[in-house]
Amino acid sequence: MPWCVSTRTIALINMSNKKVVEAYMEAFHEHDHARILACLTDDVTWDMPGFFHHEGKEAFDKEIENDAFTGKPNITTTRMIEEGNIVVAEGAVTAQMKNGGILDAVFCDVFEFEGDKIQKLTSYLMQRKKTN
Repeated sequence: MPWCVSTRTIALINMSNKKVVEAYMEAFHEHDHARILACLTDDVTWDMPGFFHHEGKEAFDKEIENDAFTGKPNITTTRMIEEGNIVVAEGAVTAQMKNGGILDAVFCDVFEFEGDKIQKLTSYLMQRKKTN
């Protein structure tokens, strides 16, 4: 069982990839670098098309707390689907930006697993339009 799992999910014997993603999301919300990195393979890649491509845990770790933001993000997952070694998570994220703005976006994350760890993450993010 991966170390990234919190004590709330430790009772699970055969953890699904979905549970690993849930633990990852919880750790990401808390900025718990050790738990996040424990969910990843050493050669992990993180792509956000149009924004960045990171390879390896060190590069991934640097993006966890992006310099443009302050505080912890509020992440809400609305749907999660698992098939084979792929988990797709859909949701919303809000975060305070250092420039005074607010990130208010929806996301779709595609997690690819090797064994019980995340080997590749592709994140699609879209800012919600402001309504008057």
